[in-house]
Amino acid sequence: MIVKSILADFRLCTRHCWDNMPRVEKLSVIMPVFNERDTIEKIIGRVLEVELPMELIVVDDCSSDGSHAKLLELAGRSPEIRLVRHARNRGKGAAIRTGLEYVSGDVVVIQDADLEYDPAEYPRLLAPIREGRADVVYGSRFLGGARREFKLTHALANRFLTLLSNLVTGLDLSDMETCYKMFRAQLINCARFESERFGIEPELTAHFARAGARICEVPIGYSGRGYAAGKKIGVKDGLEAIFAILKFNLFAGRRPK
Repeated sequence: MIVKSILADFRLCTRHCWDNMPRVEKLSVIMPVFNERDTIEKIIGRVLEVELPMELIVVDDCSSDGSHAKLLELAGRSPEIRLVRHARNRGKGAAIRTGLEYVSGDVVVIQDADLEYDPAEYPRLLAPIREGRADVVYGSRFLGGARREFKLTHALANRFLTLLSNLVTGLDLSDMETCYKMFRAQLINCARFESERFGIEPELTAHFARAGARICEVPIGYSGRGYAAGKKIGVKDGLEAIFAILKFNLFAGRRPK
């Protein structure tokens, strides 16, 4: 009963905040980077080409392939870029958590540093938030009307993880594991996330569900890469995601303050 009361108060507080949100003034893009020397300049160029007021928070997760030198060069040329570097490699979740500490925009979106997701989709993701129809928008690779390229095994794994997440959150998502999660910055004020690696995807989803956020999906394109091209997620990460889904939904109320 105590946990239910706390969650009810949290929903009431956040709902009051959302109902009084100002219009969107700036988009904060968080880009975790680890050994992406071959794609980093291209993807940052694509982000900065988007005609939206924005800041780009790049978190270098202790790259060792020359990515950091390239990032320093790019940051020196573009005032929109804020570069942060981890002293040791910690994982995608840790990089996103670090990026959240530097957010100054009204809306946040996560952007991978490879070329699988196209920043030209930002206006499509932002539309439901600007129109007041959603607090969170997921870019789904499984909805119709978009070009998608990925391996069958990855697609099946994503479907399974999404189904499991839906069962415990009560949501009806088609792509919980998508990188493209766009949300009002107010939603993560005072929130504390734990995931170091890919468990951040179900952890964020569990947080949005507990907050009673209005979540919608829009179709996006996707051009998946293989392991030879640098893809980093594997079986171990899938098992971690299952654990994270259960942990951050079924036992969230038991975590220490």
